[in-house]
Amino acid sequence: MLSSFPAASLPSSFEPRSSSSFKCFLGFNSKLVSSSCFSFTNNHPSKGSLVVGCSLADGNGSSVKRTTLHDLYEKEGQSPWYDNLCRPVTDLLPLIENGVRGVTSNPAIFQKAISSSNAYNDQFRELVQSGKDIKRVYWGLVVKDIQDACKLFEPIYDQTDGGDGYVSVEVNPGLADDTEVTIEAAKKLHKAVDRLNVYIKIPATAPCIPSIKEVIATGISVNVTLIFSLARYEAVIDAYLDGLEASGLSDLSRVTSVASFFVSRVDTVIDKMLEKIGTPEALDLQGKAAVAQAALAYQLYQKKFSGPRWEALVKKGAKKQRLLWGSTSVKNPAYPDTLYVDRLIGPETVSTMPDQALQAFIDHGTVSRTIDANVSEAEGLYSALEKLGIDWTYVGKQLEDEGVESFKKSFDSLLDTLQEKANYINA
Repeated sequence: MLSSFPAASLPSSFEPRSSSSFKCFLGFNSKLVSSSCFSFTNNHPSKGSLVVGCSLADGNGSSVKRTTLHDLYEKEGQSPWYDNLCRPVTDLLPLIENGVRGVTSNPAIFQKAISSSNAYNDQFRELVQSGKDIKRVYWGLVVKDIQDACKLFEPIYDQTDGGDGYVSVEVNPGLADDTEVTIEAAKKLHKAVDRLNVYIKIPATAPCIPSIKEVIATGISVNVTLIFSLARYEAVIDAYLDGLEASGLSDLSRVTSVASFFVSRVDTVIDKMLEKIGTPEALDLQGKAAVAQAALAYQLYQKKFSGPRWEALVKKGAKKQRLLWGSTSVKNPAYPDTLYVDRLIGPETVSTMPDQALQAFIDHGTVSRTIDANVSEAEGLYSALEKLGIDWTYVGKQLEDEGVESFKKSFDSLLDTLQEKANYINA
């Protein structure tokens, strides 16, 4: 049980990995430099590569300049988050200075981080030698990363009165079909992390919709993940509203949520369907489905968070469950590398970007409100795809199943790897 974990202690200060005093910076350079956590590449070499590096704190470091991420938040009201996390979490500092306002993680991210880095070895050995089973060892490693990252984002959380500065961590993906166990897992994980600015991630599977309501009702903030369809998104919003109403809290201001609506994967699946149909009309719609559906999701967001029911909750301090655009990296190299960021900009939303998308947007992204620039076109595209035989409900369920299964495999694979290492230590 996670609740039996000793709380991971936070260092009194975050020190660099060597004894020298360093100042981290983020900038552009024609020569790629990467930290232990980040590995950026650049499709526009003439403009240079996004660099995370360190310089001695004697004034030799590059100064941090204003980026498109600052403009995104200040001009258009969209919060840029980073979809990655690993040790040392201080690698996030230059990104925070350049406008990143939150972090998302998932089992695949932790699989890559823990299995490919030596930074976890000391704590891993300590946990194993203390007699923890391998799942408790995993959660011990993860909880510490989340706590340390939450510490870095606390200033943003405080400055925005709980409106931003969150770090997300997901419950065991193997529980996605179990309502009650997911509720208990979310409570235990929240207690283990014990930070105001943590989001507990719960998948938007049908069995977990009631879980979302119950977890929100207990006063825990939630990132609802793996949303791929409008119908499921509306169910997620209703679960949030139901949870707020059932909470019995007189002050709802500290119970917040985001709804993670995935985009690029939608195009990946529908493009294949359109390719199979093969007509000129079908082929012309490739690369357009995801953004069109996202635009309609934003319309649904505006509708649901208005009117008498919502206004009654606002009087108790309730905050809107922001739409978060996930899966923003481009899977088809023929598409612009900022497609799923540039086209989904709008107020009261979040865009979480992995390395590739983040670098591309900082390098050559355009800051302009686009999410509702042409709603009628989005409606037309959505309908046109239906007329061609695209079943949005089927697509959403397929992607949901694939997403849950992918995270399960990452989770189980990492546990297997950790068990092998533990066996070696105990041999």
